[in-house]
Amino acid sequence: MKVLVVDDDVVARMMLMHQIDNCGQFEIVEAEDGEHAWRMLADGLRPGIMFCDLRMPNLDGMGLLARVRADPVLAALPVVLVSAASDGDTLSEAGRLGADGYIVKPFAAGQVRAQLARLVQPDADPAEVAQRLGVSLDRLLLYLGGLQRQLEEAGPAIASLPSLARSAQLERLAEGCATLGLADGAARLRSAGVQDDAQLAQTALAQALGGVLRQQARAQAQP
Repeated sequence: MKVLVVDDDVVARMMLMHQIDNCGQFEIVEAEDGEHAWRMLADGLRPGIMFCDLRMPNLDGMGLLARVRADPVLAALPVVLVSAASDGDTLSEAGRLGADGYIVKPFAAGQVRAQLARLVQPDADPAEVAQRLGVSLDRLLLYLGGLQRQLEEAGPAIASLPSLARSAQLERLAEGCATLGLADGAARLRSAGVQDDAQLAQTALAQALGGVLRQQARAQAQP
């Protein structure tokens, strides 16, 4: 899995890369600021997770996060912000923009490992899901395709729904994710439903959709 590390401080960037390298087998890609990272993403880089410093020249972490969440192709990318700031306003803004995690500098190995373990958890093996449901992999792919369509259709309309209707729809989609072995997507959708925030709901839908697409690819690769 590729991990993108974005930080204008060379020493801090190398320290974080070292911590990630000690956590498992990752291909680490580095960017010197938000604009550099955005160019790499726009050129086709598709990391499994991005660690991004908050305060940088040219394009800061919040700005890069906002661009990522606004891009349909990149919206599901897990993003962990890294900063010395830990005040409530900063953390709230990070959450509002859809950050998946937050590490306070100076960071310890345990913080980095915990974020990776939480965000890089693989979804259930498609073959195991198919066996549990008593269906073939081809049938499982049909189910995943149906869930994909539901998530895509829910995105544009979710913000206009009343709170109760939005929460109910997110819960139904979460149940679909859980049934098909997509525990992370289910958890994100349920969390968004509880928080009653339309923007968070859209982010959760994008992240769940990313999980569905990855699960489809895994199912298609089964022998």
